[in-house]
Amino acid sequence: MIFLTALSLFWIMISASRGGHWGAWMPSSISAFEGTCVSIPCRFDFPDELRPAVVHGVWYFNSPYPKNYPPVVFKSRTQVVHESFQGRSRLLGDLGLRNCTLLLSNVSPELGGKYYFRGDLGGYNQYTFSEHSILDIINTPNIVVPPEVVAGTEVEVSCMVPDNCPELHPELSWLGHEGLGAPAVLGRLREDEGTWVQVSLLHFVPSREANGHRLGCQASFPNSTLQFEGYASLDVKYPPVIVEMNSSVEAIEGSHVSLLCGADSNPPPLLTWMRDGTVLREAVAGSLYLELEEVTPGEDGVYACLAENAYGQDNRTVGLSVMYAPWKPTVNGTVVAVEGETVSILCSTQSNPDPILTIFKEKQILATVIYESELQLELPAVTPEDDGEYWCVAENQYGQRATAFNLSVEFAPVILLESHCAAARDMVQCLCVVKSNPEPSVAFELPSRNVTVNETEREFVYSERSGLLLTNILTLRGQAQAPPQVICLARNLYGTKSLELPFQGAPALRAPGSSPSSDRLMWAKIGPVGAVVAFAILIAIVCYITQTRRKKNVTESPSFSAGDNPPVLFSSDFRISGAPEKYERERRLGSERRLLGLRGEPPELDLSYSHSDLGKRPTKDSYTLTEELAEYAEIRVK
Repeated sequence: MIFLTALSLFWIMISASRGGHWGAWMPSSISAFEGTCVSIPCRFDFPDELRPAVVHGVWYFNSPYPKNYPPVVFKSRTQVVHESFQGRSRLLGDLGLRNCTLLLSNVSPELGGKYYFRGDLGGYNQYTFSEHSILDIINTPNIVVPPEVVAGTEVEVSCMVPDNCPELHPELSWLGHEGLGAPAVLGRLREDEGTWVQVSLLHFVPSREANGHRLGCQASFPNSTLQFEGYASLDVKYPPVIVEMNSSVEAIEGSHVSLLCGADSNPPPLLTWMRDGTVLREAVAGSLYLELEEVTPGEDGVYACLAENAYGQDNRTVGLSVMYAPWKPTVNGTVVAVEGETVSILCSTQSNPDPILTIFKEKQILATVIYESELQLELPAVTPEDDGEYWCVAENQYGQRATAFNLSVEFAPVILLESHCAAARDMVQCLCVVKSNPEPSVAFELPSRNVTVNETEREFVYSERSGLLLTNILTLRGQAQAPPQVICLARNLYGTKSLELPFQGAPALRAPGSSPSSDRLMWAKIGPVGAVVAFAILIAIVCYITQTRRKKNVTESPSFSAGDNPPVLFSSDFRISGAPEKYERERRLGSERRLLGLRGEPPELDLSYSHSDLGKRPTKDSYTLTEELAEYAEIRVK
């Protein structure tokens, strides 16, 4: 009844628009489920002046021209049709009312195609209309999903099926919609070209888990076994979420490290590995590895993985800890200090894990700290004993490194108690041992003679430095019987120290810790030092001993003894055999000077000189040992 009412309304609309020429109106396409029926709405028109008594019509399949002998679907004159349409086709419209609506029953796939109508008014008044309708035989409902479904945004999905069969009307239901939402049936709707559809809607807010969900729609026909189902997969767009990533990573220096980042998103994300704002690697993928070959301490730090697409982004970080042995410690602090000052020395290094730091001196631990990268050594009031070499050692389970540094303590001179004077044969040697930093200037003062001898007077003073000790030896010839008062004076920028050297009747002096060989080296340094002079001294000694034994007119001094230190000999103590008279005269002159010296007269070192005259060369009358030996050596060479 509903169908007939709708058909009458359709015909009234067509009649209202009737014109005066040949023409037909029908839907360009129409669809029906296999096994159901379909009504193809149709109206036609012809010129009014024809006024036929009877109007006939013919429906053709797939061709409008009779000469091509197309299959006849329906023919009003003879009721003769093609075998495929026997019992399946009938005319629902009244041709006299220019209604050519066709009904096809029990449709099957082979009935799908083009349908043409031909009007027959009798005689030559026959016309095949070019307008046609395409029948589509379907087996599945049509599920319409919006072109873009975004997670978190409400969407509407519809299920549409044709409803053009007046005998069977479909009923719709949803499949797999649990958890998505409740469906709503809109009912039967008329389309623009006069066809009808049954529509059901489903509203829901999808989540990322709904991506790929298979949603179905079922069309069933009451009082029949006909049932059709259709499915559609949801393509839900959603922003990335990082779902796979390394936890904190520890690696030994030089090893290989592989960092993984995996993200879930639709569409696939752009994955980027970064460190300190620098892009290390990126790709459009579900997962991305960052490979680090032979890691170094410089690669220690935090690495970030960024995943992004058009719908959002996500990021996570992972810490890489590179384990390595301590670097060579560095020392920043005071390395030069004045006695009594507070010294602060900072030793620092870098390692992973943090090291054990130790500062020691001469195998004695002074400070230590565990699992720290810095160690502070505080010396509240340094003394000269704190001067020396120190070591800062850093170690962990991966190795050990050490750095040596020196602490120099500067202080005023200290004259040690072993400083003294001693007589040896016909001379006096004065030893002055000074401990000082920086090195002091040392002078010997003879108050009774108003003379000061500086350490720079190498003809009379021998100096030797060992560490913080400075040893100075002053040699005075011809003063053994009446040793003068000698004061040792030491001075540096921190102060001055003086000490009157006590006289001891001891053998010739040598520096503390020295050996006889070093004594001989020391005496070789008295006066200008040179290989020729040393050679001449040895020859002179041998000649002297030989001649004195032969003549037996020279006796040894009571102070002479065969000790570790050889006595100092003078060229005037023996006669040179074969020497010219010139040198014999000089020998007698030297002997007279020696005798005068034993009687208390000034020896070779003329102590009557003022302090300013000491640097000047002696006169010819004070002929020196060095000059005599040098001239003698020259004669021996000739």
